[in-house]
Amino acid sequence: MDLNAVRTFVAVAESGQFQKAAADLSLTQQAVSKRVAALEDDLGVRLFARTPRGARLTIDGQAFLPHARALLLAEERAAASVRPGRRALRVDVVGRRAATAGLVRDFHRAHPDVELDVVTLYGADAAVEALAAGTIDASFRAVTMPGRQLPEDIRALPVLDEPLRLFTGPGHPFAAAEAIALADLAGHRIWMPSNAPGTEWAAYYDALAAAFGLSIDTIGPDFGVEALLDTIADSATLATFLSERTPLVWPVGHDMRLIPLRDPTPVYPHCLLWHADNPHPALAALRDHLAPARPGERGAGTWRPEWAR
Repeated sequence: MDLNAVRTFVAVAESGQFQKAAADLSLTQQAVSKRVAALEDDLGVRLFARTPRGARLTIDGQAFLPHARALLLAEERAAASVRPGRRALRVDVVGRRAATAGLVRDFHRAHPDVELDVVTLYGADAAVEALAAGTIDASFRAVTMPGRQLPEDIRALPVLDEPLRLFTGPGHPFAAAEAIALADLAGHRIWMPSNAPGTEWAAYYDALAAAFGLSIDTIGPDFGVEALLDTIADSATLATFLSERTPLVWPVGHDMRLIPLRDPTPVYPHCLLWHADNPHPALAALRDHLAPARPGERGAGTWRPEWAR
């Protein structure tokens, strides 16, 4: 449907006169008449009854008017969705319950005027492709995976070293521990069914397991966080890794434990990624907001994979 003709129809309907609509649209009256006539031909109905005093909507014109306005509104929203400075800032997070989603929420509280569109892509490769294509503006990821480098036009800013903790039920051998040395987990099953091969989080935990002799069990299927909590709550052998920044709620009867890890503390290194040529004005505000929280000098008391240094 010709949206210029629809816009002209709405202008005539609102002004009640072809001449007034022509002046509002900076067109000749003849051009307005031709557009409305072409729209009427396309629809197969009369939209206006011409009178000595102007133009009066027919029954069909009255029925079409709200839909015509909706079409013009949809056109404006479609244009705004890709217009820098007007569309929402599209930010990718690994999961809506992940710590980086909390960073985005903090940014929103500090900048409530910035409209956000939060998405969850699967894996760093998909995120980098989306950044290159311009379908997202920023992504929170751990970079880089073994044997891979970011494209030259993708920038990375370290924003959070997230300390991991051991998460167990009350029957686990470590349930009463105040803290656990990472090496003491050797031989114990760490259950992480969401560790799909090829993802950056699987690469991280593979490196962690290799460095400290851990046994990470990825046997699925992955039924989500709630099912994982239920299983670990009832198990005397299974545990997993979580962060105290992960916002989870479990039933009181589960009596779950979140135990600090020491000597060293494994940290998951989150970075903010963006395309160097991205012009969205809110992207700079997001980087500035995150910069004060950037991790400082990474000391000997923490561990991260060699490829994440």
